Amino acid sequence: MNSSRAGAGQVASTGREAARHAAEAISGRLQVNQPVCAIVLGSGLGGLASKIENPRTVPFQDIPGFPPATVAGHRGTLTAGTLDGREVLTLAGRLHLYEGHSPELAAYPVRLLHALGARTLFVSNAAGGIRRTFRAGDLMIIADHLNMQFRNPLIGKRGKGEPRFPDMSDCYHSELRALLARCAAEAGVPVREGVYAGMLGPAYETPAEIRMLERFGADAVGMSTVPEVIAANALGMRVAGMSCITNLAAGISPVRLSHEEVLETSAAAAEAFERVVRGFVRAL
Repeated sequence: MNSSRAGAGQVASTGREAARHAAEAISGRLQVNQPVCAIVLGSGLGGLASKIENPRTVPFQDIPGFPPATVAGHRGTLTAGTLDGREVLTLAGRLHLYEGHSPELAAYPVRLLHALGARTLFVSNAAGGIRRTFRAGDLMIIADHLNMQFRNPLIGKRGKGEPRFPDMSDCYHSELRALLARCAAEAGVPVREGVYAGMLGPAYETPAEIRMLERFGADAVGMSTVPEVIAANALGMRVAGMSCITNLAAGISPVRLSHEEVLETSAAAAEAFERVVRGFVRAL
């Protein structure tokens, strides 16, 4: 089912069992062999997928239950292969709530990655900087998040084997955060650590909303990631995350915001981002 409309039928078709069937349908094309981790590449950061050796790629539209990616900077492909000698899965692109997708569908790719054998998830995104010391191009290890989308992919029927009330107190795994920081230091890449606020979008935030988020404790803001991390925790996956600060948020930035600026800045920061992620994969 490729519909992005929410409803009882869709919840049933984007759950753990549906993900298992989808994994079986594409496993022959991917030839997955015990991936050390799965990597979700955000806006403008998909270039890492081209570094995969012996790649086996499936477009989103060929995966049961997936709609095609519609956002610029998101290729919409799932690739299996090796990165620095380690088996990985990569999603170049993701599904967003602002595209009209339900929270269940936005989290469905994570369920598929889990069904394909991934037990560690690395999420990345482009984000606006709220912390006053941030500059465009900075990389931020995600320590925690604020779910300002006010939607949750776990609402409804509980997935088989999943807790009804998953613990989120260490949703970005503390050991993996420390590992990311160490890999960044070894790569000579400066990184910060902070809280990511997930907003619904697709409009950028107003200056008043940014002031609110700043008082709430957010350091960066974007329109993705949160449904994926909630689902991953429910599945028992370890999660690490990184934001590329592509612009200063509204009211902090002296210029008008645009998606073109996001893509340009993330492309400029991609080389440093890739060095950190490759070190992280090697160290797992």
